[in-house]
Amino acid sequence: MPQTSVVFSSILGPSCSGQVQPGMGERGGGAGSSGDLIFQDGRLISGSLEALMEHLVPTVDYYPDRTYIFTFLLSSRVFVPPHDLLARVGQICLEQRQQLEAGSDKARLKSFSAKIVQLLKEWTEAFPYDFQDEKAMAELKAITHRVTQCDEENGTVKKAIAQMTQSLLLSLAARSQLQELREKLRSPAMDKGPILKAKPPAAQKDILGVCCDPLVLAQQLTHIELERVSSIHPEDLMQIVSHVDSRDKHRCRGDLIKTYSLEAYDNWFNCLSMLVATEVCRVVKKKHRTRMLEFFIDVARECFNIGNFNSMMAIISGMNLSPVARLKKTWSKVKTAKFDVLEHHMDPSSNFCNYRTALQGATQRSQMANSSREKIVIPVFNLFVKDIYFLHKIHTNHLPNGHINFKKFWDISRQIHEFMTWTQVECPFEKDKKIQSYLLTAPIYSEEALFIASFESEGPENHMEKDSWKTLRTTLLNRA
Repeated sequence: MPQTSVVFSSILGPSCSGQVQPGMGERGGGAGSSGDLIFQDGRLISGSLEALMEHLVPTVDYYPDRTYIFTFLLSSRVFVPPHDLLARVGQICLEQRQQLEAGSDKARLKSFSAKIVQLLKEWTEAFPYDFQDEKAMAELKAITHRVTQCDEENGTVKKAIAQMTQSLLLSLAARSQLQELREKLRSPAMDKGPILKAKPPAAQKDILGVCCDPLVLAQQLTHIELERVSSIHPEDLMQIVSHVDSRDKHRCRGDLIKTYSLEAYDNWFNCLSMLVATEVCRVVKKKHRTRMLEFFIDVARECFNIGNFNSMMAIISGMNLSPVARLKKTWSKVKTAKFDVLEHHMDPSSNFCNYRTALQGATQRSQMANSSREKIVIPVFNLFVKDIYFLHKIHTNHLPNGHINFKKFWDISRQIHEFMTWTQVECPFEKDKKIQSYLLTAPIYSEEALFIASFESEGPENHMEKDSWKTLRTTLLNRA
């Protein structure tokens, strides 16, 4: 499997199956004790919110399946804010602690405390952003204060809590810095484009002047993709579910904060598409435009071979934008066999069946890979988001008996886990700052400017195009 962070590999193990693992023990004699958890073939499929919360909390003789911990913590934010969940966990812990204290069994009390700290450790490692909320941090401090009261001899529980708290604060600080940096970053400058009949500078820089090797450019695009996607966290992806259903009244406070990582990554796709269109449309000579189109076709092909489907789709989208697609004289000179193959892979028919087959092949290659180059899988992000969205929409959150449809959230969690596994792959290609700087900062034309450049290269061919060209020219003259 692609390299994953310690927390994901430890929490989810080899799969996100939801099966009850041997040796974990059962809480209070199993689900039947409360009647509010339903299992099918050893798999938890539904339960009331209260029962699911109780199932999360360890006892002296029970520790929850780690796949359950991740899935419930991920999905619970759809129904209850993390700080409220943490408060309920603290309440359950207090009730159990009081029972153990009444029994005067210090060994069992210390065992219980250690398990609570382990649960909190896994929570803070998997979802540190939940604790950016002051209420959540206050609840965490309250729980840890209670469990340390039985740890007067050698302080092992206190040490574990101190290490957990330090790691959490470091994670929050790192993410805060990333968010600040992301806010400072700007999209590539929007170029106003060509003025009517104006000739571009003789020494105008284009992508071919920076990198003329399609493989190298595909590798640099892969660098950018992995850097950007690595800032996406599982709770960010869960917002796809928690934001689309207006019937759910509960909202995690953190979910209301603008998700810069998702927006930045989606914006990158759009910028790359527009950059491709800009590079083609601003070329004056037809021969050079033909070369530019063939170059980007080769880049997209190399992206496909690498497993970078997101950049590949962005490039194809850029070449299919109307200002580029209408350049029939230019396209007539292009050897389109390679482009036809790429479009076949990205054919939207049958729910992108061809792409999904290619993605499955890349995933299998990644699982069997011996080299880091073969581990790369970068899916088309907007299709991944749509898959999560439709998985949410076709299955209800609640069953007719009022239970939470936990089977649905196992399925969503499994897909998010697979995506997070891909994001943890370290890029094996050498970074070229010059090429990346161009890709990230080169001015891109607005849609209007693209059409102007396109019409100046190849004049309008029908009444609709003539009307559009006339309107654009009038607009420009009025501005002047």
